[in-house]
Amino acid sequence: MKSKSKFKQTEIGMIPEDWAFEELDKHAKIIMGQSPESNYYNSDGNGTLFLQGIRTFGNLYPKYDTWTTKITKLAKKGSVLLSVRAPVGEVNIADKDVCIGRGLMSIDGKNNVFIFYLFKGFKKYVVNKETGTVYGSVTRDDISKLKFQFPEENEQSTISKILSDLDSKIELNQQMNKTLEAIGQVIFKRWFVDFEFPNEKGKPYKSSGGEMVDSELGEMPKRWKVGRYEDLVIVSTGKGLKRDEFIENGEFPVIGANGELGRTNNYLFDEKLILTGRVGTLGTVYLIRNKVWISDNVLISKPISEEKYYYAYFTIRTFDFKSMNRGSTQPLITQTDLKNKIIIVPDTKTLSRFHSICLNLFEKIYQNESQIVRLSQIRDSLLPRLMSGKIRVPVEVRV
Repeated sequence: MKSKSKFKQTEIGMIPEDWAFEELDKHAKIIMGQSPESNYYNSDGNGTLFLQGIRTFGNLYPKYDTWTTKITKLAKKGSVLLSVRAPVGEVNIADKDVCIGRGLMSIDGKNNVFIFYLFKGFKKYVVNKETGTVYGSVTRDDISKLKFQFPEENEQSTISKILSDLDSKIELNQQMNKTLEAIGQVIFKRWFVDFEFPNEKGKPYKSSGGEMVDSELGEMPKRWKVGRYEDLVIVSTGKGLKRDEFIENGEFPVIGANGELGRTNNYLFDEKLILTGRVGTLGTVYLIRNKVWISDNVLISKPISEEKYYYAYFTIRTFDFKSMNRGSTQPLITQTDLKNKIIIVPDTKTLSRFHSICLNLFEKIYQNESQIVRLSQIRDSLLPRLMSGKIRVPVEVRV
C-alpha cells in the first residue's frame, strides 16, 4: 500500500491531493442513445445488437435478445452503458458493438472499466442530477459536466483490476450456475417429457420398449398417473409489508415477483420453497431456501415431500402462464388455477432418483451463490475506499 496521502475536499467528498477532479467529458466521449423505429427490430439475429434500456443488464455485461437492421447510435465494444431514464444510474459494459436506444448513453474513455466503477461507487451523486416530474431522466450535459476523481492512468488500471477481478469471478459463478441448472432441465426433459428415464436395466425406458398407456395428457409410462400441481405442493400467497417495515440494511430479503424488493428485520419463511409471480409479473420462477419475507404479489409452492421439490420446480417452469392469466387491468394468477393445473405425476422411485441427481447439482449452485455473496461483500466494501483514495494501491511504474 502507498504511504498515507494528503486529501482535498470536493463535491463527492475527500480525495487525495494528487488526484485530478475534472468533468467527465475531459476523459471520455459521450453519446446519447436514439431508438430506431420498432419495425426495424427483430429477435432473429439480423443486423446489429440493440439495447433500449437496462432490461437485460447483468452484473458486468448485458444479455441480448433484440437486433435492429437500422443503426441510429452505436456504442463501441468496451464502452460504458449508462441508464439515463428511470432507473437512472445503472451501468454495464458493452462486450460487443451495440446500437443503443433512448434509455441509454455510451461513455467511451481511456479506461472504461475505471469509469464503470466511478458510476458504481457514486450512483447517488449521479441520481441527484435526475430531472422529470413523472419519469426521472438525465441529459448529456448532466453527465458530461459531472466532476469525478481521476488518478493517474496506472493507478486507475490497478484499481480497476482489483474490482474487475472480483466481478469476473462473480460473473463466472453466475454462468456456472446457469449451466448446472440447464443440466437439470435437460435431465427433466429426458426423463419426464421424452420418458427416457433409466429402466431397471439402466436403459432408456421408452425407446427400450417400456410399457406406455394413454391418458388425457397423451401417452405416459405405466404406473404413472395424471394429477394436479397440488399433488406436489401446497400453494399459498405471501404477505404485504408496510413501507416503514423496510429497513435499508435489514437482515432478511423481501422477495417480490421480480426478486428482492428490499430488506427487513423480520422473516416469514425459513424452508425450501418455489416462488412465482401472482400479480403484475407472470412467468418468473425461482427457488429459495433461506430466511425471507415474501410479498403478497407472489405465489408460494411448498413441496409436500422432499423428493417432490425439484420435480415441482421444473414442472412449474413448463406452465403457460399467459393462458392462466385472469387479470383485466394487469396480469393475475389465482392460487386455485395454479393448484388445479393438470400434470403427470411419476412413480415415487423415479421421483426419488431425479431428486438425488438434482440435490448434487443444486448443492453446487448453493455453494456458488454463497461465494457470490462473499465476493460481492468484499467488492462493495473495497469499492468506495478504492475509488475515494482511502485505500491506495501499489502502482507498477511503466516506462
